[in-house]
Amino acid sequence: MEDTKTAGRSKTTRATVSRETEERPKQWTPPELLPDINKEDGKSYRYIRVSSMGQNDPQNVSSKFREGWEPVKASEHPEAFTMPDTNSQFTDSIEIGGLLLCKTDEELTQQRDEYITQRTEQNTESVDNNYMREDDPRMPLLRSSKSTKVTFGGGGGKGA
Repeated sequence: MEDTKTAGRSKTTRATVSRETEERPKQWTPPELLPDINKEDGKSYRYIRVSSMGQNDPQNVSSKFREGWEPVKASEHPEAFTMPDTNSQFTDSIEIGGLLLCKTDEELTQQRDEYITQRTEQNTESVDNNYMREDDPRMPLLRSSKSTKVTFGGGGGKGA
């Protein structure tokens, strides 16, 4: 005998449920100002300033190029499509709002980071040696705050 409750209805099985109907509708998000690119192994990437407020900055560009940075060609990274700047001096490069995408060997950036860390430590040590001396009158608060007083007992309890 057939079950009358299910006779006229079709059952929905898990296999027939489409994943597409369960997905949330897509949301609009504003585009990123600086596009992501597929990074090459062993390379570091960075945007360097080539102009600011319509004024070219050749000194900054020259110093970065001397450090080993070189412009990334737009033809090598089509995923970072941008409209070329008509006034740009870097043709076939990725330049956005006065920032030029550049790359260099990762080894050079690690060496640079180590150099900066070392210089920071040297400068901190120099400041400590010159200004943190106990007899330096320019640091009266630090000099007086270095003394401590330790007491034992005296908790006010009766005894002994």
